[in-house]
Amino acid sequence: MEGSGTLLILDQNESGLRIFRSFDWNDGLFDVTWSENNEHVLVTCSGDGSLQLWDTAKAAGPLQVYKEHTQEVYSVDWSQTRGEQLVVSGSWDQTIKLWDPTVGKSLCTFTGHESVIYSTIWSPHIPGCFASASGDQTLRIWDVKATGVRIVVPAHQAEILSCDWCKYNENLLVTGAVDCSLRGWDLRNVRQPVFELLGHTYAIRRVKFSPFHASVLASCSYDFTVRFWNFSKPDPLLEIVEHHTEFTCGLDLSLQSPTQVADCAWDETIKIYDPVCLTVPA
Repeated sequence: MEGSGTLLILDQNESGLRIFRSFDWNDGLFDVTWSENNEHVLVTCSGDGSLQLWDTAKAAGPLQVYKEHTQEVYSVDWSQTRGEQLVVSGSWDQTIKLWDPTVGKSLCTFTGHESVIYSTIWSPHIPGCFASASGDQTLRIWDVKATGVRIVVPAHQAEILSCDWCKYNENLLVTGAVDCSLRGWDLRNVRQPVFELLGHTYAIRRVKFSPFHASVLASCSYDFTVRFWNFSKPDPLLEIVEHHTEFTCGLDLSLQSPTQVADCAWDETIKIYDPVCLTVPA
């Protein structure tokens, strides 16, 4: 169906991957995030400006639909810090909204970005703190309690499509942009990036820090590749994986396995694999 989206829940076992559940939505789904307190619950966001709350234990449609954004919702993330159950969403309408999934409407709206918002990511360390990346070429750090922006970083001279927090340093973030570069930022001094990683030949679509290695991260790009980096090394590029025939647009590193990675592309395939650089001792 033209313009529709599908949420696939995949189950991995010894014999490979199987589809555990499949849910349809009437518009494209752009991002997904798991609940941090219920393994069956997740939230997606879509091109019609809505967020959907799903329960994989139930075969029907979404439990809740939250429709407040006026344009595509491109990013959704569930807070990871203890005691919080909050979701943040970023939209092409240039706003960020904060949600408690048990409440039927948003708790507040954050404004300030001057272009579409591509990425909204909670800090894994600081309660009530999240980052956003935008087409306005800035990385912004927000505080839920202050309902305003804390730090504005003019991080690239190009649209920023992705950002992520280091799992081992609460002050360190990385951005990936249309200028093909990755830049690391220390929030204590944002005048200059603390590292820059070059090599991609088209826009960087997603970047993720490793949950297991303090200085390792992965990025995927419209150049069809996934690249693995160790920004603490003089020669930071660890490995290039090119196993898609179209734009690579999704990427994540397993929280359970130190070596496992999942990615997906416009070639309609999902790959789960163990890159060589993560299987050999550092």
